Amino acid sequence: MAKMLKKEMQKYRQILLKIKERISDDIKHISEDTLKKSQKEASGDISGYTLHMADVATDSYDREFSLGLASNDRDLLSQINDALKKMEEGKFGACQECGKAISKTRLKVIPFAACCLKCQEAQEKSR
Repeated sequence: MAKMLKKEMQKYRQILLKIKERISDDIKHISEDTLKKSQKEASGDISGYTLHMADVATDSYDREFSLGLASNDRDLLSQINDALKKMEEGKFGACQECGKAISKTRLKVIPFAACCLKCQEAQEKSR
């Protein structure tokens, strides 16, 4: 694999750090909004009346949906951390499957990509 220039590596590092910061903020907001409020507070109802069963179901669905988004964000954060670790090890930009260089076009779009396009397609077909 051809060595990536320091200038290129720094550019990808900055992109990854910006994405990481944005995702961390998203996770924080989702967690605060979803986990720190009771169902009544989340719905804006502070009256003494009980919630209707349909409202409870909707609130439960919304909570699960939000927690699913947070889980996806955590997975993405893990991939970004892996990419940053590869930078430190001098392995960034190399496919984890075949060892060949991941195209710059792919890294521009998905800077945390772990596989080249060919290996990624093969993984997805095997699922």
